[in-house]
Amino acid sequence: MGILSQFRNGLLVLAALLLTACSGIPSSDKMPPASELEADPYEIGVGDTITVHVWRNPELGQAIVVRPDGYISLPLMGDVKAEGKEPEALASEITAGLSEYIRTPEVTVMVTNPVSKEFRNRVRITGQVTSPQSVAFQPGMTVLDLVLMAGGLTDFAADGRATLSRMVNGEYKTWELDLGAMLRDGDMTYNHALQPGDVISVPRKQLFRGEL
Repeated sequence: MGILSQFRNGLLVLAALLLTACSGIPSSDKMPPASELEADPYEIGVGDTITVHVWRNPELGQAIVVRPDGYISLPLMGDVKAEGKEPEALASEITAGLSEYIRTPEVTVMVTNPVSKEFRNRVRITGQVTSPQSVAFQPGMTVLDLVLMAGGLTDFAADGRATLSRMVNGEYKTWELDLGAMLRDGDMTYNHALQPGDVISVPRKQLFRGEL
């Protein structure tokens, strides 16, 4: 009975080793860190349409497009900086400004057309691809999706030296991509899920004199 138990345990260990070897899961040092989308509060940007509502003072409320300089113009207050502020923070600032003119104002600010969000959430691919792209991010997009949308690689692409750049904690970090292995050999190790703001760069390969 002891021999059978040892044999069974040996088979379990062997099966576990085989599953690990065949899983194809990339190591953590090659995989960009995952993070939840839209984790940060929304900040108003240039081009956004915001609606300002002042309770019991409808004449002070309006829908406004944030100007290229980041400001909006409001009755009584004049120009107010809106870019880079959360709607609640802007509402508090407007409330403080209007309190000099009306008693206990109650202000709400809503972003009704978040144009800047769509631009910030784009993903881009540049360099040696048939058609460099800047497209709106869609959940589920991967590196392969963006490469195919760009029409694939050119003959001059250094497909083994491509990179994926991502903003992490306020600064860009870069990971290597072997697009050649992915496109020619079907190796999906580098087919990472994309996130808003990601940039894929495909450099030009170095040519020797005989290839010029």
